[in-house]
Amino acid sequence: MSAVAACGLPRSGPNKREIYASSVENGGDAFIFAVTPQVTRITSQEATYGFGSAFRGAGLVGSDTIAAGDQLTVTVYENVRDDPLLGNSGQRVSALNQLQVDGQGNIFVPYAGRIRAAGQTPDSLRETLTRALSNQTPDPQVLVQRVAGDGSTVTVTGSAGTRGVFPLEQPTRTLTAMLAAAGGSTEDPQVTLVRVTRGSQTGQIWLQDLYDHPEDDIALRPGDRITVERDTRKFIALGATGQSVVPFETRDLSAIEAIATVGGLQTNLADPKGVFVFRDEDPATVRALTGRTDITTPQRVAYVLNLTEPSGLFEARDFRIDDGDTLYVTEAPFVQWTKTVQAILGTTSAADSLTSVGQ
Repeated sequence: MSAVAACGLPRSGPNKREIYASSVENGGDAFIFAVTPQVTRITSQEATYGFGSAFRGAGLVGSDTIAAGDQLTVTVYENVRDDPLLGNSGQRVSALNQLQVDGQGNIFVPYAGRIRAAGQTPDSLRETLTRALSNQTPDPQVLVQRVAGDGSTVTVTGSAGTRGVFPLEQPTRTLTAMLAAAGGSTEDPQVTLVRVTRGSQTGQIWLQDLYDHPEDDIALRPGDRITVERDTRKFIALGATGQSVVPFETRDLSAIEAIATVGGLQTNLADPKGVFVFRDEDPATVRALTGRTDITTPQRVAYVLNLTEPSGLFEARDFRIDDGDTLYVTEAPFVQWTKTVQAILGTTSAADSLTSVGQ
């Protein structure tokens, strides 16, 4: 029987004894920890999402705030009939149409020069122009009208109902309002992330949290980029559960839920005492688990669950699966024994058949 076993019978991977043999304690390169309430507490570091103070502290952009790219119409009424400043003789009203605010936020108005327009409202810009022109023509009356241009827009991409470039207007000055204008999300809010990029800063939040916490409904700024995407986390299942790459279907996934997701343990193959979760663990967590202070780099870690004990089921319920984890279920010891017996019996049967043919 040992000779047959040495030939290398097919199996789904290493058994429990071989995994333990590769531990740091035995000269290997992986730390192995039995899952206990303390281990669960140390490793349960849920990723927190949300917007920083730079996002949350920004107030609403004025509904008529001028931005780079906007189109302006400036109309000047002059109190002179002869030789007006901007118009022809006898023309008291002059209209400067389609003045585009340049990339630096400025416009050019004859006799007033280069004027900073971005960040102002039409009313404040009117006052600025009135002061600038007063030195050239007596008591000018100025009217400023704005049409939102390319500079006052927000880009929405990903799994939003409608992707595109949307104007930042009074009804769409907040994140939820802009998402509503873009048709919301085509994915389940529980597993959908909303990411906002503003210059070099980025913040993200679960869509359901955005709905549940109005304080995270941040004010938008021209040029913001909003990406709506489904959670991309996944784990790998190997061993006596089959082989598959499994996406997260919920925000928080426990080991018992992961096992159930892949169809549970195969009762004719799996060793319920040898359910492993392999992970590249961060050094701070490994230091907390081992009590060592010399660990400064990520470490290979295997967490083992024993599902034959009632406490093991509770631990599997509480232990969190992380993105990129490998769930590996070892084969029960009797499986290899059965394979060995079958191989021997199969060899004997084959030999008997050859003998019969030779007679």
